[in-house]
Amino acid sequence: MSKEEFEKTSLEFNKLQNDLSTLLSTRQQLETQFQENDIVRKEFESLDDDAKIYKLTGPVLLPQDKAEAEMNVDKRIEFIKKEIERAEGSITTTQAKLDQAREKLIQIRSSLQS
Repeated sequence: MSKEEFEKTSLEFNKLQNDLSTLLSTRQQLETQFQENDIVRKEFESLDDDAKIYKLTGPVLLPQDKAEAEMNVDKRIEFIKKEIERAEGSITTTQAKLDQAREKLIQIRSSLQS
């Protein structure tokens, strides 16, 4: 085990830490989007079928059918759920790689001290 290998592994460890931080931030943003869309879905449940719903498109509010609006929100929620699952899988994988790199660093450090 060499000092170069230690430095290489240390750089890999730092990169994995940054990747994990980015993934956690992404997952948090997705969770926020999920909560916002879930609130909208719950609001739709309290509306009458003939309630007027508007969709903001650029600077313009356009009327939208309630069924279409509900369908769009449901699709968005499903998409966000899949993205959260994908992010969680990436987080798990990155954490495992981080643990492996940490163990390797410990091994290299102890062999260099010997």
